[in-house]
Amino acid sequence: MLKISNAVEIAEWELEITQIRAQGAGGQNVNKVASAVHLRFDVLNSALPPFYKERLMALQDQRISKEGVIVIKAQSFRTLELNKEDALERLKELIQEAVKVQKARRATRPSKSARRKRVDRKTQKGKTKSLRGKVQV
Repeated sequence: MLKISNAVEIAEWELEITQIRAQGAGGQNVNKVASAVHLRFDVLNSALPPFYKERLMALQDQRISKEGVIVIKAQSFRTLELNKEDALERLKELIQEAVKVQKARRATRPSKSARRKRVDRKTQKGKTKSLRGKVQV
């Protein structure tokens, strides 16, 4: 079971974890040991609440296909167990980030004194730069 929140969990049968060979440098060991992991999770056919499914499908993330399958590749570690844990943790973070409700931004304007200070700093910086020119003899 992968616990997302107090009320939401993902069963192990909903996750498809396959071993693959890791890419990149690693010497001879990388060619004979399948320590990387592909984690597949079908969002639309899962037991997640509808709100979670809608938010995940609305994400613009390259790990989520149009069919609603999340594919996470983990190959950071040398062991299969650590890569599995990493993939599960990244799936959990992705789901939690998708359902997080963003605080509405309230438009604000800089105060009059802040605008005045900004202009004063700009003129002071301009004076400093003008003194860097050639010296008239």
